[in-house]
Amino acid sequence: MSIRAVVWDVDDTLFDYTTADRAGMRAHLAAEGLLDAYGTAEQALALWREATHRHWARFSAGETTFEGQRRDRVRTFLEARLSDDEADAWFRRYVAHYEAAWALFPDVLPVLDALAASHRHAVLSNSSLTVQDRKLRVLGVHDRFETILCAAELGVSKPEAGAFLAACEALGLPPHQVAYVGDHPEIDGRGAADAGLLSVWIDRTTAYADGDPAGGPHRIASLAELPSLLGSDTRFGAPSTFG
Repeated sequence: MSIRAVVWDVDDTLFDYTTADRAGMRAHLAAEGLLDAYGTAEQALALWREATHRHWARFSAGETTFEGQRRDRVRTFLEARLSDDEADAWFRRYVAHYEAAWALFPDVLPVLDALAASHRHAVLSNSSLTVQDRKLRVLGVHDRFETILCAAELGVSKPEAGAFLAACEALGLPPHQVAYVGDHPEIDGRGAADAGLLSVWIDRTTAYADGDPAGGPHRIASLAELPSLLGSDTRFGAPSTFG
């Protein structure tokens, strides 16, 4: 099997979304005078993520627009009846704090450098092109990718096979020549495997694994393991500890 391209998830794969989201929410609630109302930043973040998952599901089902799900996340989180303009303004203030904490994981640039000559690269994200295009530019890696595909514009989201196959089509490659790297075991890992791609699950929270399920994603703890897994001729990386 020859892998010619790597398609990447963004949030919590390339970009440390969890850390940025936590730091951004803490700073935003403090600035808004709301931190005490939620007990701790962690409790507030849990409520924010619950609202995010709830309204993103509505967006994925075609029940609301991308902008609509953002506004409804704010209304649910604050338990307030806000106008669209008020919700948009609150969200913009939050985003300013969130973006101040943006950073790549430290293993990202080394692996992109190591694979630059041997593999083509693209992005497939369950977000919008407006969000991820700007994020990748701010993080300084936008030019590393041939194409950036997002659910909001595709009209199909991971784990549906159509999302992964759209990325393969954009690259002009069959699925068996494409690897997908993402942080979620089902949405990314199982979804990519079921679509016929070489599926790689980056699990930064686990130091070991009992083995990969048959036909499922390969699990790695660091992107440093990826070049070896892909069989690329580089001096970077170590053999995968997950088989």
